[in-house]
Amino acid sequence: MPQPPAADLGTPAPDFTLPGTDGKTWSLADVAGEKGMLLIFMCNHCPYVKGIIDRLIVDAQTLQTAGIGVAAICANDADSHPADSFENMKAWAEEKAFPFPYLHDESQEVARAYDAVCTPDFFGYNAAGELQYRGRLDAFGKNDAPADAPRELVEAMMQVAATGRGPDEQVPSMGCSIKWKAA
Repeated sequence: MPQPPAADLGTPAPDFTLPGTDGKTWSLADVAGEKGMLLIFMCNHCPYVKGIIDRLIVDAQTLQTAGIGVAAICANDADSHPADSFENMKAWAEEKAFPFPYLHDESQEVARAYDAVCTPDFFGYNAAGELQYRGRLDAFGKNDAPADAPRELVEAMMQVAATGRGPDEQVPSMGCSIKWKAA
């Protein structure tokens, strides 16, 4: 089970242009919010993503209300993992009514530019587009969380929105490895 490396805080967000399940093409500027941005590398088949998706949807709505742009990106190789095909991404985004764009990184260039490692992998940026959070959603991972569970991602991103800086201590996310295409 891979874990992302320690965050290189302050690193600028690499630009991208990716197709979304909503039929639009999205760029970094389209996703960025007035007070920051959260990018989530995720996929359809991963049990870690499936375990958090309902909490993530609620948290994304909270962040969007606070002026933080949110988007999810699937970079998995759909040839080896057909559940992560663009058509299946569209179906899941519609079924779950994602409140954020779900983008397809078929070439995997964006995932490589971000040094994404696992699904889910969270990248939180301040309004200046500098990385401030590379942690987990919460302490419960793919397991059910009690209603009063601390919302680590939301708390961190609210701090980023208010101060431009993320928390000093961050616990990396964990999940399935990104399914890279054969060289």
